[in-house]
Amino acid sequence: MPATHDLTGAASTPRWMRRVLLAAGVCNLLWGGLAVVFPMVIFDALGMARPNYPQFWQCLGMIVGVYGIGYAIAATDPARHWPIVLVGLLGKVFGPIGMVQSLATGALPWAFALNCVFNDLIWWIPFALMLRHAWQHHVQEPDAAALPDESTLLAEARTGTGASLAELSMTRPVLAVFLRHSGCTFCREALADLKERRAAIEAAGASLVLVHMGDPADFADFAGRYGLADVPAVPDPDRRLYRGLGLRRGRLGQLLGLRVWWRGYRVWRAGHGVGALAGDGTQMPGAFLLHRGRVVRRFMHATAADRPDYVGLCELPSPP
Repeated sequence: MPATHDLTGAASTPRWMRRVLLAAGVCNLLWGGLAVVFPMVIFDALGMARPNYPQFWQCLGMIVGVYGIGYAIAATDPARHWPIVLVGLLGKVFGPIGMVQSLATGALPWAFALNCVFNDLIWWIPFALMLRHAWQHHVQEPDAAALPDESTLLAEARTGTGASLAELSMTRPVLAVFLRHSGCTFCREALADLKERRAAIEAAGASLVLVHMGDPADFADFAGRYGLADVPAVPDPDRRLYRGLGLRRGRLGQLLGLRVWWRGYRVWRAGHGVGALAGDGTQMPGAFLLHRGRVVRRFMHATAADRPDYVGLCELPSPP
């Protein structure tokens, strides 16, 4: 299938998506313009009684026309402008639901349902495919091979005190916990777990370091709510360290699978709550034991809901 290309040369948006959005924009502008300029045409054509207040119909036509402008804008880059596509799809789903109710009660004649066929139903599949494309575009990672090796990344990653992870791991093992965004209920559970197990982690001979994607000052306040304000933290808003150590953006099942939803509900009910997004909401977490400037143990989450054994991770592997 033909596709356009971005500046990096990677395959981007299939041309049919741009054409469909342009067609949707033209249809909306034509239908909206007709409703504004000739508000009675549809009612007369279907043999329906004219409304007492045609201004409401004209207002609806204006809204539909504005959506047409939005679709034309989204056609320039469907992946980037996915919120416009999402809002459009929601309107095209909820509209027919209301139409079915009106048809079932006899409030509207069946012929009026043709509006939903051409304005809503025929766009469901292409709009859904555009949203799927936007998701795949978002979770696609840059080439990790372009990043330095793990040892270099650990030497470059610095806490607020200026010490690098590599330097900290020279004196004693470091348990580096890579968190999801601070609004995530699982991130909050992780901090509560670390507060509870911090003494055991340190008794096992490791020191704790937190890696996050947020603003350093905001994260310090956030960690302080869990009694961890004094724990060294490494900000990684560009996810350079995350990606370099193999932590990727999650797939839909890893982030929103049934098991994740169920455990998320239980964690939320336990009082951990949720908050504003601070970082990449699709980033997967993980935990790494660092020793003498290199990774010696790692825990890679299979889903966002996984709960690592932080104390068990602190045990140094036996020498070969």
